[in-house]
Amino acid sequence: MFNSTDHITICYFSGYIRNWRRLCEELSIGLPLSREDREQAILKAAYAKWGVGLTEHLYGMFAISIWDEALQKLFVIRDQVGQKQMFYTVADGLLLCNGDINVLVDDPRVPKILNKRMLQQYLFYGYPIGSETFYEGVYKLMPGHYIEWDGSTASVHRYFHPVFEPDDSKTPEEYAQEIRAVVDEILSEERSDDALPYKESFLSGGVDSSYLLAASDAQAANTVGYEETGFDESALARETAVILCKGFNVKLITPTEYFDRIPTVMDKMGQPLGDASAVAFSLGCAAVREHAKVVYSGEGIDEFFGGYNAHKRELPADWTYLTCSHIMSEDVIRSLLPDYDENVRAVDPVAPLWQEVQGQNPLAQKLTIDISLWLEGDIYLNTDRTSSACDVELHTPFSDLRLFNVARKIPASYQFDGEQNKITFRMAAAGKLPDEIAFRKKVGFPVPIRQWLADERFNRPVAKTLFGAASQQLFNQDALRDMWERYLDGEELLWNRVYAIYAFLLWYEIKFQ
Repeated sequence: MFNSTDHITICYFSGYIRNWRRLCEELSIGLPLSREDREQAILKAAYAKWGVGLTEHLYGMFAISIWDEALQKLFVIRDQVGQKQMFYTVADGLLLCNGDINVLVDDPRVPKILNKRMLQQYLFYGYPIGSETFYEGVYKLMPGHYIEWDGSTASVHRYFHPVFEPDDSKTPEEYAQEIRAVVDEILSEERSDDALPYKESFLSGGVDSSYLLAASDAQAANTVGYEETGFDESALARETAVILCKGFNVKLITPTEYFDRIPTVMDKMGQPLGDASAVAFSLGCAAVREHAKVVYSGEGIDEFFGGYNAHKRELPADWTYLTCSHIMSEDVIRSLLPDYDENVRAVDPVAPLWQEVQGQNPLAQKLTIDISLWLEGDIYLNTDRTSSACDVELHTPFSDLRLFNVARKIPASYQFDGEQNKITFRMAAAGKLPDEIAFRKKVGFPVPIRQWLADERFNRPVAKTLFGAASQQLFNQDALRDMWERYLDGEELLWNRVYAIYAFLLWYEIKFQ
């Protein structure tokens, strides 16, 4: 016979349990404990009491694998919105899983084969979308899902759906008050954690990171800046930090430093990412690590509350919303890939979710898609992997499920006012910030890469990679050269296509050559 938790082994845990103090009381876990011991104790006791239903009681971010000796089963669980990564594969009759895909594919039992289907999808979206990865046979556990492994079969189950159910019985002001109350609850839990006494925060010029800095216990703000004034937000960020009486650090990024960093980022990311902000974020994390171990960041608000312009644009009735980011048409991709597969369609990763959200209002449809695919596939891939690679613990309090549970009730008509997005959240933030900050137009760590890529002082190594041996194996050189030359001739909007291909090729050279 087993005692209450003797049959439970926590094989893997990555993340942060924000409501740990309340759970320790509910599960009769004695304190004080070291952070590692309390996390182990919480996860064991929570699984013993609720099984995989423990996800309904944990607030924070998590990727977990739990071995149940009594059932002879392994359970692998990822948090509801995917703040932490989790990948898996079956090799030699075992289920292998890890939050770092590099650990899996470096295992000699796992064959390393490029998944060209994902390359085709990546060129459309600019990020690795859905449950497939760039490696054949290696999969991403999607947010709000868990795996049950019985020694022969890996059954994947979905336990969370980001469902929006608007309720107009409350006013925008009442929702703003509710947001403020939930933010205060979340950040009071962060503030009370004696194991993490000193924290800093990332800060752009926008409302999300400004509100987080104002409401949190972060003692200093951090941002990145550039010589190119049209992209530099550091002055706005400094003004906010001064108003809030917080310390302020700025990391000025040069083009040379940026380009030198891209290969490292693609390597540590584990999969290629066409989001140019990831490199700036990596340099920012490295700068923060010089004086802080834990840093806050404001991810989640745009996807919960409707922060992108794409969220308020009307779609033709027969269109599918293909997340807020896509960078190439299928015709362009067809011209670039000699072995283009007509059976791989850009809509494929989105179609099942799109069917689920039919009947909901257009904003709810879009937010569900972006929370399920874009937020985890681009934003959290970036923030989780780059911060981890820099040995920085990144906390994203605004991604807490309790804040989503407020957002999901807010009617779409409350979220937009002319050019302004996420109005109710801005109203909440105005309780902590001056109106000129709370209602400032959206900004957020832009990068001058569109200019740098066209500068011959920096782009010679880029061209060498774009038309090198790896590229010749995978891309139509005439079509690629035409794109490159049009970009150099002034079609600046092509920068994201060029960058995405370059990022992929750097990653491919590191991993396969």
